[in-house]
This record gives sequence, structure tokens and C-alpha cells, in this order.
Amino acid sequence: MTIQWFPGHMTRARRQIQDKLKLIDLAIELLDARIPLSSRNPMIDEILLNKPRLVLLNKSDLADPERTKEWVAYFAEQGLNAVPIDSVGGNPVKEIMNRSKDLLEEKIAAQVRKGINPRAIRALIVGIPNVGKSTLINRMAGRKIAATGDKPGVTKGQQWIKVGTEMELLDTPGILWPKFEDQTVGFRLAATGAIKEEILHPEEIALFAMRYLTQHYGDALKERFGLDKLPEDPQDTDAIVKVMEAVGRKRGALVSGGRVDLEKASLAILRELRAGKLGRITLETPADIMVTAE
Repeated sequence: MTIQWFPGHMTRARRQIQDKLKLIDLAIELLDARIPLSSRNPMIDEILLNKPRLVLLNKSDLADPERTKEWVAYFAEQGLNAVPIDSVGGNPVKEIMNRSKDLLEEKIAAQVRKGINPRAIRALIVGIPNVGKSTLINRMAGRKIAATGDKPGVTKGQQWIKVGTEMELLDTPGILWPKFEDQTVGFRLAATGAIKEEILHPEEIALFAMRYLTQHYGDALKERFGLDKLPEDPQDTDAIVKVMEAVGRKRGALVSGGRVDLEKASLAILRELRAGKLGRITLETPADIMVTAE
């Protein structure tokens, strides 16, 4: 299955971001901590040019903490300051403000030397759909300003939002890229909910997820779904489908004759994965990326 999703408003958003660059001091790039590189728009460096950048690994409460440490180190090697956050249950505002000031320390110091009272930091917040931008903005603003939802594509326009007296945020719609060169990236995005379910085949996405979980999080998979054993070969499609059917029976995804409705079973698997019901799961590591690149 080829996964593509590039609504027209995303093309406009890219142009709007580039038009606003001269107004901003800092770019805040929001990624999904469960898929940090797959949730990173490969066009982002081209879009943001050389603007100072703070990388936020959102939904870190759902991600494997050991893998998150690996990703922080990976981004540090790329010269990027990456900070794990939880925009829903955590309190990331102080950390974001402090890191932003650190990145702009020289600029702020130069203004002070000239006798200029530093104005509020103007930051552009960017990220793919459903990565949690609106939730984070509302948390930083201390009130509900940006529309939120559990589906991608909620934000359609741009708006400036005050964060106390020290920062002004420019929200932007989530931007996916026109073509996934590596289809595995598309599957990771789909598994975590970054792509609208209406255009997907849930069985294929769940099959991808179950293969990865079988290989890397087998104990969590068995515990959550009450499974006695898992296939020895995660690439054995028939064996993985049988596991999915077993999950379907346990979740009541049945049709007449007691047969399993594989689509309903797949949706149940994806729903529980995204909600963190299987524990803290990360679907890619820096090592995976290096293997893919070789």
C-alpha cells in the first residue's frame, strides 16, 4: 500500500511559513517522541533555513524512555537541542522558555548592551498533523486558544498567540510532505495516528505495528492481549494475522459464524497502541534509521 496525504492547505501553509520567517526569532519543531525521525518533515531544513531551532519530542509519556534518551543524543549529534515533553499531562512551559532564551542568548545580550529592552521572543511552531501542536499552544498560553482534536488536520490557518509577556507564538497547520520515499515512514505515521484513517487500510497498518511489537515489545504484547506465545518470525504474515485474529476474539470483533472481523480487530489494536495501553512504545530507533540508510 502506498500512503500519501498532502491536502491543498499544506501547500499554502508552507508558503505562509516562508513568508513569516523574517518576523521570527526562533523555530520550535514539534515531533512525536515515538517516531522522532518519521514525524520530522524532511523539507523542514529547507523551509526554516538557518533559524535557531528548538526540537520538542512530544508525547514522551507514551514513548520508551530508553529510546527517547537515544533520540536526544542523536539530535545533539546533529547540532539540535531536543527536549522530551508531555504537552497533555506535563508542565513543559518553563523548560521551553528557558531553552528558547538559551538559544537566543547572544541576540538578547546584544540588545541589552545597546540599551534596548528585549521584546517578547517571536517563535514559529511547526510540526506534522496530530503531533500535539494545538494542545501545547493551549498549555503555554494558559487557556484554550487553538483548536485541538485526536485527528490530523485540525489547524487550518495561522495565528499569533501570546505566552505571558515573554513569548509570542505563531501557530501553523501541520505539514506533511508530498511523497514518502521510504514507505516504512508512512506506516509509522499511520500507526501513531498522524494520517487520517479514512484513507488507510487498517489491516495493513496493524500488521506493520504487530510485526514491530512482536520483535521489540513481545512481553508487552502478550501481557496486554493475554497471548500465550508469539510467532518466532515477525515477518511471517500468516502467523502475525493469526495473532491479530486472536486479539480480535478477545476484543469481541466478531461477525456472524464467530469469524473475526479483521478490520475491527486492527482498529482495536491501533487504538490501544496509540493510547499507550500496551505501555511506553517507540516505533523507531536511531539504529533503525542507520540500517535503513545503508
